[in-house]
Amino acid sequence: MTAPLHEAHPSSPGRRLPDTQQGMRRRNLARVMHTVSAEGPLSRAAVASHIGLTRAAVSTLVDELIRSGLLEELGPERPGRVGRPGSALAVSGQGPAGIGAEIGVDHQAVCAVDLRGVVRARAVRHATNRGRPARPVLDELTELVRQVVMEAERAGLWPAGLAVAVPGLVARDARTVVRAPNLGWHDIDLGPLLPDDLPLTVDNEANFGSLAELWLGDETPRDFLHVSAEIGIGGAVVVDGRLLRGTRGFAGELGHVPVRPEGPECACGGRGCLEQYAGEEAVLRAAGLTPGEDSVELLAERAAEGDRDVRRALRGAGTALGIALTGAVNLLDPEAVVLGGALAALAPWLLPSLERELTRRTAGPACAVTVSRLGSEGPLLGAAHSVVRAVLDDPAAVAGRG
Repeated sequence: MTAPLHEAHPSSPGRRLPDTQQGMRRRNLARVMHTVSAEGPLSRAAVASHIGLTRAAVSTLVDELIRSGLLEELGPERPGRVGRPGSALAVSGQGPAGIGAEIGVDHQAVCAVDLRGVVRARAVRHATNRGRPARPVLDELTELVRQVVMEAERAGLWPAGLAVAVPGLVARDARTVVRAPNLGWHDIDLGPLLPDDLPLTVDNEANFGSLAELWLGDETPRDFLHVSAEIGIGGAVVVDGRLLRGTRGFAGELGHVPVRPEGPECACGGRGCLEQYAGEEAVLRAAGLTPGEDSVELLAERAAEGDRDVRRALRGAGTALGIALTGAVNLLDPEAVVLGGALAALAPWLLPSLERELTRRTAGPACAVTVSRLGSEGPLLGAAHSVVRAVLDDPAAVAGRG
């Protein structure tokens, strides 16, 4: 069965194609690509069986995709099958690649992912970005992008687009950071400040993390809340395999849900927000530690060693998370809550108090809480894979661009 097309950001190529003969051809090319990507290697006959088209029609589509460098033939199928063996098809390990980037409060990262989902190049820069103007931060990100693109090109790949994950609210134009409190950015259009030779999509880091979980996670349900953390707390809602974006695209701002209305002031302007109790810096303060480059690793190490202050801080963070998540769980009734980002590494000490609050406060049976295997890699991988998925969704749009 072919993988479902995801609901793309409005500016990306994943939107529905027109109901014309040309649109039908492009949709069928996408069906072939998704099928081979999800189920391959497959013969032409097997692809035809999967998507319900004739072998002749599929063969024409496959030939076009091979000429475009999106599929490749691996040779005869494995022996032992009845009849003449067909040539096995696979998604190409060369050709278009998705370039994903992440701007964090304390780092920047870029990677290139090929159509098979393999990371082929990667670059990371650790630096404090809080309070810095956008231009120098994006100049440094551009250098990382160029570095990764050059490495990918040496491996026979070319960039199909750039997707950037940011810790803030992103407008529906998929370019403008409306507000990123932990960076100190307001109404910044990233388009003019990033390479103009790559199609650009910008989105909230938690949204990209949730898409990575949906596409790459182990048996991830199609209805879940995704919660991730670095300096702040990010949240995203996936309903029936699609991101719930909200009217302005700002859905999922769990980090700024108040858990104690008279609590400390938050960078967003509110008081007592979840970030003030479960964000990375808040947990470090509660544990009596100083923020640093490997803060999460330090917390996990100290907790594993039995440090009482660290464990107490993590229990408090888990309680705050449980309180904030209760409202969302009661409202949306998801199948699961997925902990990603830094929360994944700290899950053994967060989960008991988090699950206790959920069980105590939710109206119905408490939903399952699972831990992402992607951890802090989720937003970066989700960004890169969003470009790859856009290629799979409309391969005709990139044919011949390499």
